[in-house]
Amino acid sequence: MKIASFDVDAQIGFTCHAPQELPVPEGHEIAPDLNVMAQRADLRLGSKDAHPANAAWVVAQATQMLQPLTLANADLTWVSHCVPGTPGFELLPGLPAPIEYDYFVWKGVEPDLHPYGACYHDLAERRSTGVIEYLKVHQVGAVIVGGLALDYCVRTTARQLRQAGFEVLLYLPACRALSQAGAIEACGALAADGVKLCGDESALDHQLALIKEQAA
Repeated sequence: MKIASFDVDAQIGFTCHAPQELPVPEGHEIAPDLNVMAQRADLRLGSKDAHPANAAWVVAQATQMLQPLTLANADLTWVSHCVPGTPGFELLPGLPAPIEYDYFVWKGVEPDLHPYGACYHDLAERRSTGVIEYLKVHQVGAVIVGGLALDYCVRTTARQLRQAGFEVLLYLPACRALSQAGAIEACGALAADGVKLCGDESALDHQLALIKEQAA
C-alpha cells in the first residue's frame, strides 16, 4: 500500500503577503510542515485555485463576502484571489514547482466555477479532477492532507478523499483556518467522517504505522 501527501491550495493569495486577497492567519508558515508530510509519502499531490479576474462570484470588498449565490457551481461571494499571473497565484516559498509534483490540480478556472475540494470541478461532485482515479491507479491507500484553508478547501478535499474510500490523515501543523470557529467545526466534522487528526509528527507516524499494520 502506498502513501500520498496532498498540499491543498498552499498559495500566497491565502497569506498575509496578499492582504487584499484572502489572508489566512499564519498561512505563510505551513510550507515546512507540508514538506514533513511529503517525507512520509510515496507520491506528492498538490492543488491551486486558478480563478479568472472576471469570475462571476467576485465582490469588491471583504464586507460583501459569504453572501449566497444562485449559481450552480459557486455558492458564495468572495473577493478576487489566486488569479493566474499574479503573486497571489504562486505557491508558498519552499514548496516544489507545480510541475515537480507527481499530480497537480488547477481548480476554479472557469468564471462560473468556485469549487472548494480538489477532487471535483463542480459542487455536485460529478466532474472529477482525476485525483481519485490517479490515487487508485497507483494503489494508494492513505493520504496525508494539509494546506489552506482548513475550514474550506482542506476540509472539503479531506472529506472527498475519505468518501472515496481512502484512509485520510489531517496533519494539523500543516493547516491554517480563516477562523478558529471554522477550524473547530471542520475538525469535528472530519473526525466524525473517520479522518484521523494528527497534531504532531509523532501522532502522524503512529497513525501511519497503524494503517500499514492493518494493510499487512
